[in-house]
Amino acid sequence: MSTVSKPLPQTDRERVFDAFRRWGYLEADLDPLERSPRRPPHPELPSGAEAQEARGLYCGTIGAEFMHIPDPERRRWVQERMEAEAPQPDQERILDQLIRAELFEQVLQTRYIGTKRYSLEGECSLIPLLDQVLEGAAALGAEFAVLAMSHRGRLNVMMHTVGTAPEAIFSKFEDVDPRSVLGSGDVKYHLGATGRHTTRSGQSLRMHLVSNPSHLEAVDPVAMGRARAKQRRLGEDGERKLLPVVMHGDAAFAGQGIWAETLNFTGVPGFHVGGTVHIIVNNRIGFTTNPREAHSSPFSSDLAKRLPIPIFHVNAEDPEAVVRVGRMAVEYRYHFASDVLVDLVGYRRHGHSEVDDPSITQPILYRKIKDFPPTYANYAADLALDVAEKENAIRAELEEGQKTALAAKKRIPTFVLPEYWSRYNGGLYKPEYEVKTGIPAGELLQLAERLTTCPPDFHVHPKIKKLLEQRREMGEGKRPLDYGMAEALAFASLLRDGAPVRLSGQDSRRGTFNQRHSVLFDTEDEHEFVPLSQVADGQARFEVYNSILSEAAVLGFEYGYARDYPEALVLWEAQFGDFANGAQTIVDEFISAGEQKWAQRSSVVLLLPHGYEGQGPEHSSARIERYLQLSARDNMQVTQPSTAAQYFHLLRRQVMRAWRKPLVVFTPKSMLRHPAAASGLRELERDRFLNVIPDPEARDAGRLLVCTGKIGHELRAERRRRQDPRTAIIFLEQLYPFPESELSAALQAHPRAREVIWVQEEPANQGAHAYVMPRLRRLARPLAVRSVKRSPAASPATGSAKAHEMEQKTLLALAFAQ
Repeated sequence: MSTVSKPLPQTDRERVFDAFRRWGYLEADLDPLERSPRRPPHPELPSGAEAQEARGLYCGTIGAEFMHIPDPERRRWVQERMEAEAPQPDQERILDQLIRAELFEQVLQTRYIGTKRYSLEGECSLIPLLDQVLEGAAALGAEFAVLAMSHRGRLNVMMHTVGTAPEAIFSKFEDVDPRSVLGSGDVKYHLGATGRHTTRSGQSLRMHLVSNPSHLEAVDPVAMGRARAKQRRLGEDGERKLLPVVMHGDAAFAGQGIWAETLNFTGVPGFHVGGTVHIIVNNRIGFTTNPREAHSSPFSSDLAKRLPIPIFHVNAEDPEAVVRVGRMAVEYRYHFASDVLVDLVGYRRHGHSEVDDPSITQPILYRKIKDFPPTYANYAADLALDVAEKENAIRAELEEGQKTALAAKKRIPTFVLPEYWSRYNGGLYKPEYEVKTGIPAGELLQLAERLTTCPPDFHVHPKIKKLLEQRREMGEGKRPLDYGMAEALAFASLLRDGAPVRLSGQDSRRGTFNQRHSVLFDTEDEHEFVPLSQVADGQARFEVYNSILSEAAVLGFEYGYARDYPEALVLWEAQFGDFANGAQTIVDEFISAGEQKWAQRSSVVLLLPHGYEGQGPEHSSARIERYLQLSARDNMQVTQPSTAAQYFHLLRRQVMRAWRKPLVVFTPKSMLRHPAAASGLRELERDRFLNVIPDPEARDAGRLLVCTGKIGHELRAERRRRQDPRTAIIFLEQLYPFPESELSAALQAHPRAREVIWVQEEPANQGAHAYVMPRLRRLARPLAVRSVKRSPAASPATGSAKAHEMEQKTLLALAFAQ
């Protein structure tokens, strides 16, 4: 005989529910294979009949973490939906998607035995989850989605979410036309894809799955940058029209530092994207690593609690709960313009890849998985449906796709470049890409006037007032231009002509070296004035941001932004050049190799302060050698402009040429305002950037010194001190692509030369030495070629200012030694 308990007083009921809202997720049914011992009951969760209702809502196959959110409205929003009756799902669509996802993997497993594909089996509920997220987004105004993920399940998502044709995927397994990708291309589970996704209601969303290397979460900031750029293109409602969705692995989510950096973008001016739907494809294993070895907290998702966002844990073996969570997640994103996280807890049917044997490290688990039915089979059984006919039809579709792939003579692409890339070229450099970058003095004066004029009621800081006066004199030709003014004029001219400019980096608004001052602050109330936003009527957008204290994520973001804004000048500035060390993954796997691996171009600019000035190892070298080692097949440009005018022309060239390549600029520190590096106004009028600056002063030179950057100015000063007119000093302004013809001409201009000397500040095993010397020997033949540099060292520079001064004097003496 059952007993009906009396309703609790409202206050008691709320007390019980509050406990389950706060801690219920800790006892939720989230383990499809029941492989973990059940935790002891949480001491603050009531038991007994009065708690059954709350337990049913908060300890089922959905566990919600939301009580850490400080905003009561947001907590109430989640609470209401968790405690409401679940909407009726489209069971037929869910089942169809589960079968398609599972059979796709099974067909690949049988047709391509021993081939890696990083199967989604055990997490196939991801496909109906994504479908529901996109369904909800489309209903709320989305027209576009940018997806990012590592390799687990990528091929499945390409086909069933992005809309890639099956023959395009099968062609990658057949490895059609291998000669077309000799030395280039990438494995199939790293490739990007474009397509269209049709929702249940018939709406169509344009899809873009971002290419990603094996560095797992490295794609996260790139996807965020691409999303923001595309949102800018979509106009005022861009954040509603485009939804970013990022899928993570559980071990990577907890362990990859770049993800923690990217998470910090949420809500930060200049980097927010109106909220992202994050999904942890949680198979509770990382390669061979168990959860207790991968993270210190009960859930891999705990990193996300640094933000006030909801976290929905859901059991992947309950597809209807998965779809319900997908609906809540996307609606929350659109309602609050906030990130939201779904932790999809499943398992991994095979090893890390299909060539691994997981029973070696998890024998008990994989005995259980071996006998565990696919998700769709369990779901069909729950619905009492026979799916044999549907299985046969889907297998036939996949077999037809494979036949088409087998007949293909060329690789079938998985993506199409957006139309806005049609005006720009990649590939090898061609001389016809060159354009004139000079500007007449009259136009420069007009720009300078705009850049140095503040509103009448704006209270200018006394030091800035003097700076503006000096910059106006520079624009009038009364004073040589320094780097700060040259940069401002380059930006202003591009903005006037319709090219957007975006710059970010640590303290970039003012400039690390007090050189930029792109944003002025009223001394009375600190309101801002941005002269570069007032250059001309109808000008392009100027953006400058002090970034979060991150290198990898911010550079990844700007690289991604530049990928979808080829007409803009997009720059990332390292506070010191060596700060780029922390972003090396982005440089190696995206910036230097993205075009060759994925045919994806970018014109992002890296501004890396470089120069030996006695400030110690970490404030000296931007590691020139690394970028030169990565340079091949005209993949990027590596430069070190020695004057303000050169910097001006270089920035304008980056936008005005139709050739789109990443640009690495080793910028100065002490030379930013040094008279030796300053330029006259007429130098901004000349035609273009000079890859090599010959020496017009030396006469009948017997010794030719070739160098880059600051050391060249010091060599010139030493030459004046020695009164040595027979030593020529040639500046190599562009290191890659190597300007062979220009350098050869500069050398041949001195027919009486006996020797050529490469001079650098860096140690012999660093800088451009190993790169330049063989090229110099070939060009200078039959002249003798030697080099002057610091001795090989493990550290870039000395930490002693006095030792640095002694070393620098020795370098100069050796350069002029007979």
